[in-house]
Amino acid sequence: MRRPTNRSLAGALALTAAAVALPVAAAGPAASDGVIIGGQPARAGDSPWVVALSSRDRFGGTRAGQFCGGVLVGRTKVLTAAHCLGREVLGAPLREVRDLRVIAGRAELRGGGGREIAVRRAWINPSYDAHSNSGDLAVLTLASALPAESVIKTADTGSRADEPGTAATVYGWGDTIGDGAYAGSLRSARVRVLPDETCAKAYPATAGAAYRPATMLCAGDPGGGRDACQGDSGGPLVAGGELIGLVSWGSGCGQAGSPGVYTRISALSELFSPRS
Repeated sequence: MRRPTNRSLAGALALTAAAVALPVAAAGPAASDGVIIGGQPARAGDSPWVVALSSRDRFGGTRAGQFCGGVLVGRTKVLTAAHCLGREVLGAPLREVRDLRVIAGRAELRGGGGREIAVRRAWINPSYDAHSNSGDLAVLTLASALPAESVIKTADTGSRADEPGTAATVYGWGDTIGDGAYAGSLRSARVRVLPDETCAKAYPATAGAAYRPATMLCAGDPGGGRDACQGDSGGPLVAGGELIGLVSWGSGCGQAGSPGVYTRISALSELFSPRS
């Protein structure tokens, strides 16, 4: 049985297409479109709310220390996945990571432009369940503010932006084919929000991490294809100009019957104040 896993650089997802890797063993990808399998390059100017989480001390300088994604929901507030801040990903307690930063306004991780801003405070959802991945949400407070026009609107309770069938876009710098081929520049992929019944069938409780519609949604292509992958955890899923999800976990990347699972923002919007 394939074991569902989180999608941090240290253990889960990227923007892919086609049947690709299992969490441990790789399968052959489909033919590339010449840019990225299942996705395309994204411009920082078109998606200024996408940020990268960085620690060169923990992950080195090859990718500017990038290990997860995040999204700007207030001038000093970034949402990301709770599991990105855990020991399993960081290799140490969060308090020992002295150089945690977000990289904003830069599509190329090692390119010029944009800003690297220190994280002043990190809050992890106390209801986060590491076993099921339910409530996979954390809030970072930045040491300095970013422009208001870089902030994205979040889906509130009762929002219809995450209804099944809705077209959405996922963003990240993660694995592009499921075998450790990490992107150096920002990518995006078009996916579709899937019904809860489809997600529950793909990830029953017997599979380890289980799909819980109260705090999760899933998206992808029923036949396999576009998806998030390792390195994309915490990155945004956007529909209709609203943030509806954060990359959380899944089984493999872009495989038929194994859609990506996201933190459902509309269910957790009361836990954070995005305006500050």
